[in-house]
Amino acid sequence: QAPGDNSDVYIRPVAIFPDPFRGGDNILVMTETWDADGTPNKFNYRHECERLMEANAKHEPWFGLEQEYTILGFDGWPYGWPKNGYPAPQGPYYCGVGTGKVFCRDIVEAHYKACLYAGINISGINAEVMPSQWEFQVGPCEGIELGDHLWVARYLLYRVAEEFGCKITIEPKPVKGDWNGTGLHTNVSTAEMRKDGGMKAIEDACKKLGERNEEHILVYGEGNAERMTGEHETASIDKFSYGVANRGASIRIPRQCAAEGKGYFEDRRPASNACPYRITGIIMETIFGGMDGLDLSKAEK
Repeated sequence: QAPGDNSDVYIRPVAIFPDPFRGGDNILVMTETWDADGTPNKFNYRHECERLMEANAKHEPWFGLEQEYTILGFDGWPYGWPKNGYPAPQGPYYCGVGTGKVFCRDIVEAHYKACLYAGINISGINAEVMPSQWEFQVGPCEGIELGDHLWVARYLLYRVAEEFGCKITIEPKPVKGDWNGTGLHTNVSTAEMRKDGGMKAIEDACKKLGERNEEHILVYGEGNAERMTGEHETASIDKFSYGVANRGASIRIPRQCAAEGKGYFEDRRPASNACPYRITGIIMETIFGGMDGLDLSKAEK
């Protein structure tokens, strides 16, 4: 919200999507925000990200983000949990099926259909480790498109939940204690990584990412320290690591990619509430180098 004494912020349309709620010729519009002096608003992270994507377009960067979230009842407690209590420990809920194992599948399916109608490049859904915790995946998308699609998919999720009288939270640690947090695992592939022998490009990228771990953590979401403890399938927030098929590492290289010697890597550090423009932008900055006057780790929070 702009300050009351200077409240006019210009919006510039950058992407449109068919409106799944109103149908017909109605559309949803993704916009950038610009100040009256003609400069990008300080929270317009898309503008800086797009500059980096355009400068590195020859590398054909593909991104796929895994958006985890938790569905809450009107009282703010995870839906289906005992009032003022807890369900049975984690174990049977991940990719679960059946009453008592999963909650609110109707919301999840309705959101999936809304995304398909809107043309979002949504590629999957699954129940997560904590009950009432779910995930949807967006991608692969090339360059700036990922951020546009994920932000609109988030909007659709909150909008669908309204219809069911439920709340959505993307807080990284919605329930304290021995429960999994929620992340925004980021899968990255470039033309160099997809070629035969691309494992070298993957490993080179991992080494560069390790050298800027602190800078990445700064833009990988608020409250991430509560999630990245080294437990519950996370790395420690202040210790960088990468490895094959290791869910406890900062960066996971899928086993299939290691076997084929090419493919992609998964950055498991971003929190569920992180901005996709900031995530993908700083990854490009770190792997391929920055631009004059631009440092995404120092952008306004």
